[in-house]
Amino acid sequence: MKLTKGACEAEISKAITQWEKDFLGRGSLSVKTDILRDMIIVNLQGILTPAEYTVCETKEGLLTIKKTRSELVESGVEELKKCILTITGEEVKSFHTDLSSRTGERVMVFKLYNNVENLFA
Repeated sequence: MKLTKGACEAEISKAITQWEKDFLGRGSLSVKTDILRDMIIVNLQGILTPAEYTVCETKEGLLTIKKTRSELVESGVEELKKCILTITGEEVKSFHTDLSSRTGERVMVFKLYNNVENLFA
């Protein structure tokens, strides 16, 4: 791997933004990626549409949006794992994600088999 840690984080952010546009039809407003030990933590801002914010005003609507959005991301997780492998050279061991319907923010955590941060030391 020839990239610096910052360049690698930027590449991952760019790849996830492109995946969102290609797979979900629209990208988030901003994406920030941090590599920490054996984890890649991605923070996506501005995920929800104005209509989804309105639906999230009720508890039932909020749960529906969370469930739908989670299913959408999970259905494309293999493509996301390929992006991480291509950029870092490391396989993804597990993937975790959650969405805040209040802030419209999604957090993705890719847990890897190895400590990727060591590659930049």
